[in-house]
Amino acid sequence: MLIGGGSTLPGPRLPRAVQGVRFLASEHRMLQRYHRRYGDTFALKVWPFDPLVVISDPRDVKKIFTGDPAQLHAGEGNQVLGPVVGPHSVLVLDERPHLRTRKLLLPPFHGARMRVYGDVMRELAEAEVATWPLGEPFPVLPAMQRLTLRIILRTVFGVDGARMTELERALGRLTHTGMRIMLMPLLQRDWGPGSPQRRFEAARAEVDEMLFAEVRRRRESGERGDDVLSLLLDARGEDGSEPTEGELRDHLITLLIAGHETTATQLSWTLERLVRHPEVLARARAEALEGGHEYLDAVVKEGQRVRPVLTYVMRTLKAPLEVGGHDVPAGATIGTSITLMHRRADLYDEPLAFRPERFLEAKPETYAWIPFGGGVRRCLGAPFATFEMRHVLSVILTRRELAAPDPRPEPRRRRGITFVPGRGGRLVAQPL
Repeated sequence: MLIGGGSTLPGPRLPRAVQGVRFLASEHRMLQRYHRRYGDTFALKVWPFDPLVVISDPRDVKKIFTGDPAQLHAGEGNQVLGPVVGPHSVLVLDERPHLRTRKLLLPPFHGARMRVYGDVMRELAEAEVATWPLGEPFPVLPAMQRLTLRIILRTVFGVDGARMTELERALGRLTHTGMRIMLMPLLQRDWGPGSPQRRFEAARAEVDEMLFAEVRRRRESGERGDDVLSLLLDARGEDGSEPTEGELRDHLITLLIAGHETTATQLSWTLERLVRHPEVLARARAEALEGGHEYLDAVVKEGQRVRPVLTYVMRTLKAPLEVGGHDVPAGATIGTSITLMHRRADLYDEPLAFRPERFLEAKPETYAWIPFGGGVRRCLGAPFATFEMRHVLSVILTRRELAAPDPRPEPRRRRGITFVPGRGGRLVAQPL
């Protein structure tokens, strides 16, 4: 495939529109087919990337993750998220602005400060599980979305009661409309009243109004707590200035949306896998009842390996780079394929099998297990998400007996840039 600057890469020669439709309709099958046909490096032409160069060799992944951030822009590769998270979000920034923002947001999600959130996570998880129907199938994905959003609202925003309920509903509308139009440029046009773009803008304005009101209230009252917003309100930039309302809005919306949606989906996938592997479920429950978490942590890691929520870690090239034996021009986007990487038989024995024991037997190579990305752009919320998944699963496993109403694995269903269980992660719960 000719990709610009005279460079060529293996890849399909289908028209861009055809590739885009296939990408949206059957991305995982398409990736596997092209990987078998073209190898570890190939190029696609799909909106908004021209091209998207897919890689899945650990040596190339290491090169990308440890490369010069000035040459490899992750924020530029994430611009599809911009309309939701805003221009000040750590997800869409690069180089010095990114490092400055990352430094600001990092402390709340590490060490002792993060561990104080454990009681909140367990309290909210127990309240959620108590509402589950008994003896009849139900989709666990909406339950996990409710739970993780409430956890992030309490820990990041510090709200509870009526304010939490109001913001929870508004964020749900924003997430739903944002995910719907994110990868569909036609839906991002203003087609008039009632159009998806108008609904998205209305949902975003509603959330923004709530966030700005809370920031102003907290600034005027001087109210502070253990939540992340309190830390951000007291933070100061390199020049001693406090963050603007716009900057705080983007930081908060990034944490509120990115901090719950992916975790909810990953928890749902992990439960979907657990109920189809009773021996794994029994071992994880026995450990949780004894207060341990080593095997449970391995279950979480294996769930992220076999059912990653995201497909790629993106970097946009600002200068030409040799990748996988090919010259890739500036302007191309490198898509490190989490899916293909996690299915490599040379890295994982029986790669399609759900076998958490593999993470007890040996630590995975640094650039072989990448659900949180890597390098200076590794997800800053990774420790928080891992900690949260451990606590939530521990509560579920020690409160309910779980089973799959259908033994067949659930297919993947696209939800914006993420993939969720196709039937919502249906399971049957009984008292333990």
